Amino acid sequence: MKTVLITGTTRGIGAELVKAFEKEGFRVLALSRSYPQIHKEGTITYIPFDITCEADLQQLVTYLQQEQLRLDVVVSNAGKLIHAPFETISMEDLQAVYQVNVLGVFRLIQYLLPMLQPKAHIVTISSMGGVQGAMKFAGLSAYTSSKAALIALTELLAEEYKDTQWHFNCLALGAVQTEMLSEAFPDYKAPVTAKEMAQYIKDFALHQYSYFNGKLLQVASTTP
Repeated sequence: MKTVLITGTTRGIGAELVKAFEKEGFRVLALSRSYPQIHKEGTITYIPFDITCEADLQQLVTYLQQEQLRLDVVVSNAGKLIHAPFETISMEDLQAVYQVNVLGVFRLIQYLLPMLQPKAHIVTISSMGGVQGAMKFAGLSAYTSSKAALIALTELLAEEYKDTQWHFNCLALGAVQTEMLSEAFPDYKAPVTAKEMAQYIKDFALHQYSYFNGKLLQVASTTP
């Protein structure tokens, strides 16, 4: 049985990804800081996990080693968004966003490298806002700049590990109707549901990755 690890699985795209991979017959490791304890439901293991916590990263690797698990797919989906004018963003806010969206992802991948299968696919979820030349939205300076950093990190990882069979790719998503979007922009209605986007991400992670490495794919129907 192949194994997928997904971060940020309490709601939205992450929760739908868990369902989508389970239907594919995967062993699913669903990570979220909202879970009170490790528990299993069928082929899904729910693991309490804070991507900003070094101890949680270490405990995750220990769990994988104890269970003798190797990862075929990693979907780094957890994200944090603060919607506020640029001049009001505090250092605390900025650090909180970057800890989840950039530094946590950086450290997670570092920790997981020894646990990857030979042909593992690491998919990082970014945003169209982080793409140069794409439409930007006021009030998202911390979020957008952090998502741009993920794109560069993906390119770097593919280059640094080009002598392996691992694939690192980044999906820059357009607006998706999730709880996070509704909290930031209550009046905005996105053209894509979390379930629809999760299905696309799952299909890309499983069936299209061999054509891409170190690539940014823009997943949006809007222009620019």
